[in-house]
Amino acid sequence: MDERIPDRARRGRGAVSNHRSSRFTALQRERTDDGWAGARSAQGACGDAADAPADDDALEGPSPQTVIGIDRSKSALAWNGSPDVPFDRSLNPYKGCEHGCVYCFARPTHAYLDLSPGLDFETRIFAKPDAPDLLRRELAKPGYRPATITLGANTDPYQPAERDHGISRALLAVLEEARHPVCIVTKGAAVTRDADILGRMAARNLARVMVSVTTLDRALCRTLEPRAPQPARRLRAVRALTDAGVPTGVLAAPMIPALNDWELERILEAAADHGADTAGYVLLRLPHEIKHLMEEWLDAHAPGKKDHVLSLIRQARDGALYDAGWGTRMKGTGAYADLLARRFRRAAKRHGLSADRWDLDTTQFTPPAKDPRQGALF
Repeated sequence: MDERIPDRARRGRGAVSNHRSSRFTALQRERTDDGWAGARSAQGACGDAADAPADDDALEGPSPQTVIGIDRSKSALAWNGSPDVPFDRSLNPYKGCEHGCVYCFARPTHAYLDLSPGLDFETRIFAKPDAPDLLRRELAKPGYRPATITLGANTDPYQPAERDHGISRALLAVLEEARHPVCIVTKGAAVTRDADILGRMAARNLARVMVSVTTLDRALCRTLEPRAPQPARRLRAVRALTDAGVPTGVLAAPMIPALNDWELERILEAAADHGADTAGYVLLRLPHEIKHLMEEWLDAHAPGKKDHVLSLIRQARDGALYDAGWGTRMKGTGAYADLLARRFRRAAKRHGLSADRWDLDTTQFTPPAKDPRQGALF
């Protein structure tokens, strides 16, 4: 008899489980009924319930709390050679992301920490307080050649932890000092806090912001990306940034077949109405553990749509749930993917939204002082 207990969604969390601890270890966790569930719920029946282990994966209970740790990486910049990505370097002030977007392609990176890409990814966050000093030293190296840095390529630089740690703002201060171009990708409405720095940089053609808007449906947003700002707040952030002179675009990402893909035109219209000048989209990507997390999410939140969603994904991924091929992993292939691409092009043209723009100025770059306390000679 199968004694596994099905997981249930937790309020304020995107992932349903922590089952797959890491693809690098054979140890996996499953919630099972050991016969003591009733005894544990009845305090005093067989001992004090306070003596029972407080394990969220074993017991029904409240949402796990967020824990912020410290990451002591030896470098700030992450480099990539992907031919279908418009940048070769990025900054990520945090590992993990409390926004909890169940579809986040960065979730599998937590496996490298021997943590789960599921609930661990959104509750075990690691801040990088040394990142601004590390960036300063890397930009000051004699052989460094400038190109646009993407802030937030992996996890969101304006997730809740930024309120207390301010690492993203400190990184922007270094980039402004060095007159180095930066493009920010975020769902965080808190990016408007840094409109002063971004406005000054934008006046020199050194800054751009891309705001991700996945859906305009508040109810869907609450379960799909539970701790990210509501869509209306993100759109207001687009308006605030453009009013501050910062060129801002919107990413309709990801488009999930039969779930939010019908909103594509509405998202682009809302983006244009709030001052966006650029738009892009990405078809849902399900690498590694995200396949299973997405299936669990569908079971919990949209069981009637699950088979249809997964069928359309397979149609766009050569029969699989994911295809990592260069040039196709972002948009997919086949009839469904082609139709989505045509819809995007027509809507973007109708609303005057250009394709993703990364044409920022690299000629103004000036290596910063290795030590911020060191004054300039001239």
